[in-house]
Amino acid sequence: MNSNQEKAISNQSIVRILVVDDFAPWRRFVSTIAQIEPGWHVICEASDGLEAVQKAEELTPDLILLDIRLPKLSGIEAAKQIRKVAPNSKILFVSTYASWEIAEAALDTGASGYVVKLDAGNELPKAVEAVFQGKRYISSRLKGCTSADREDTQAPGGLGRSNALA
Repeated sequence: MNSNQEKAISNQSIVRILVVDDFAPWRRFVSTIAQIEPGWHVICEASDGLEAVQKAEELTPDLILLDIRLPKLSGIEAAKQIRKVAPNSKILFVSTYASWEIAEAALDTGASGYVVKLDAGNELPKAVEAVFQGKRYISSRLKGCTSADREDTQAPGGLGRSNALA
């Protein structure tokens, strides 16, 4: 650890993170980012929605990185339950789905943000920072794709706008 990282950690509180995803390599990827980012500490990993709710209640993490598609209980259903058992934990969805409708449903649970996994390498640190500043974060892949303009999300050739930008 270099002196700049040590200074950043000493000037910043530790963010206790619960990573929830059924794909083990993804959880390892997030843990690797956490080792690089000053102040991030992965306290636990969960591989299904029910375990996510249990761990959230037991550990009350500061942040929960939550996938949408999970075994036993979907991420959206898990988020609804987590809001009840760990109301102070912030939820940031990280999902493969680059769909505004899915992101909107996720955010309607009270989540603070939504990051498309394809963008996570660049956007996850920014998203975590925004969430902790009390802001809502939406993946750049979904910007401009709101409820009001859903009809306009189809690009030529039948690709959704989010896919056309990929």
